[in-house]
Amino acid sequence: MEKKAGPVFYILLAIFVFVVMFPFLWVFLSSIKPPSALFGEKAFDWFANNPSLKSYKSVFFDHPFLTYMKNSFIVSSITTIYTVFTASFAAYAIARLEFRGKTVILGLVLSVSMFPQIATLSPIYMILKNLGLTNSYLGLIIPYTTITLPLSIWIMVTFFRKIPHDLEESAKIDGASLMQTYWRIIFPLAVPGIFTTAILVFVAAWNEYLFALAINTSEAYKTVPVGISMFQGQYSIPWAEICAATVVVTIPLVVMVLIFQKRIVSGLTSGSVKE
Repeated sequence: MEKKAGPVFYILLAIFVFVVMFPFLWVFLSSIKPPSALFGEKAFDWFANNPSLKSYKSVFFDHPFLTYMKNSFIVSSITTIYTVFTASFAAYAIARLEFRGKTVILGLVLSVSMFPQIATLSPIYMILKNLGLTNSYLGLIIPYTTITLPLSIWIMVTFFRKIPHDLEESAKIDGASLMQTYWRIIFPLAVPGIFTTAILVFVAAWNEYLFALAINTSEAYKTVPVGISMFQGQYSIPWAEICAATVVVTIPLVVMVLIFQKRIVSGLTSGSVKE
């Protein structure tokens, strides 16, 4: 018999949701306030007397913001597709195939993701500069893959290990090759985990700042995080415009998570219970 949640539960839930959503809500309210209302005694007022969408208009018409979003979308999408495609093969080999040293390999893969970005920025920048890949999409896709691939492999290994080995044995008896078994049997069953990994990779690439700041200095190749950080006025920092740009950038990620939340939850919980 299921136990119904009491009023205390819903009160605590409402408080939790408010605390989580408060930063985004405050940024949105700040984006529709006039610049004079962001400082002084009125800075802590919830609502402005004269709300306006002027900051949003300025974001799109006074800055190449659509170019920033296009660059972020291209880099994040290609990084996600390539990383997930490569990580799925590596994770399948580690999880399903028998060979010596795979535990060591998995440990090395995870250790790579523990290096701080600032420690790898200089050598990666020098390599990309010598190859002529600075101020290009490929110049960001390569380091983004380096950042996201180890953790993607580690996550996907868990999902591949959950799939029963009997399915592979049955496919082998039917004469299926290793690649046929992977594409027709293993890959479809691992879709929730692969989808979850793809979302995490996309968000990480979309929000990355340090490599984007150092590698792509041209205005035509700047991504959203770098573009927002470059918003500057003649005598002050346009906080209202920065808040408006932050809201615009966050909305696509929130919508994407809401649309695919069932798949994400399914992927995150898959493999957590031993059958």
